[in-house]
Amino acid sequence: MNSDKSLHGRRRRARLRAFLICLALQGCGAGQSEQGGQRFELKGKVVSVDKAHQQLVIEHEEIPGFMEAMTMSFTVKERDVFGVVAAGDRIQATLVIADRHSWLENPVITKGGAGDSSSSHADDAAQPQAGAEVPDFALVNQDGHAIRLRQYRGRALLVTFIYTRCPLPDYCTLMSTNFAETERELSKNPSLQQKTHLLSVSIDPAYDTPKVLRSYGASHTERYADEKFDRWEFATGEPGEIKRMASFFGLTYFDEKDQIVHSLRTAIVGPDGRVHKIYRGNDWKPAEVVREMQTLLNQS
Repeated sequence: MNSDKSLHGRRRRARLRAFLICLALQGCGAGQSEQGGQRFELKGKVVSVDKAHQQLVIEHEEIPGFMEAMTMSFTVKERDVFGVVAAGDRIQATLVIADRHSWLENPVITKGGAGDSSSSHADDAAQPQAGAEVPDFALVNQDGHAIRLRQYRGRALLVTFIYTRCPLPDYCTLMSTNFAETERELSKNPSLQQKTHLLSVSIDPAYDTPKVLRSYGASHTERYADEKFDRWEFATGEPGEIKRMASFFGLTYFDEKDQIVHSLRTAIVGPDGRVHKIYRGNDWKPAEVVREMQTLLNQS
């Protein structure tokens, strides 16, 4: 009898473990990654390759449940892919969206038009050298007030480019998150903060009106209705002026249906209005930028 009870107990525990495992697997949900992110299958054509930053611009098919068909830039973690992939190749991979980052994994490459002339990536665009004078671009801030870059002379200016509808967490959202952290770090040193300024410029002026930028900016500073934007501004402007400013800093972008395909540029402009340093991708850190700005100001 005791043997039967023991066997029965073991079977019950085994069924319970199986049930809990089943619940755990279901809890991940369709498309959930092991790290708590989401996974989607991506298929498309490689438009261009940026080996230095491990990124591919891909003209992809619709991603059910996440994104309609469009052309966008994606990070690929497997470095060996860049030894074989070229513009015109077909690609199938898993798109992972996790926290503030996204990337492609397990890519399968099918060779295609190896001689495609579009193989240079938008991020290879020309950019100004350190010491180049920044033109006095005319913009409009989140309050609808006209601003010009010349008015920030005497301070170290940190500039980046974003648009509020950007869907990937490691592009515009990461830039804004980094700027928010940079602002917090600067606030710890009031003397340094007085000599610096942050500026996020939208490359989507048709949608990102001052009202939209005010709401977007206040949500990132988390001061909402109390936000004064006296240390970090958000700007829009005439499309042609935005394009000229982006081009000066080496950022390229183009419309793709309801999204914008773009590279990344973040720049430090010195108190003299000249380019001090440009960060090309998304791997810069707020603490690094704060140190760089402090060093610049100490030398000025």
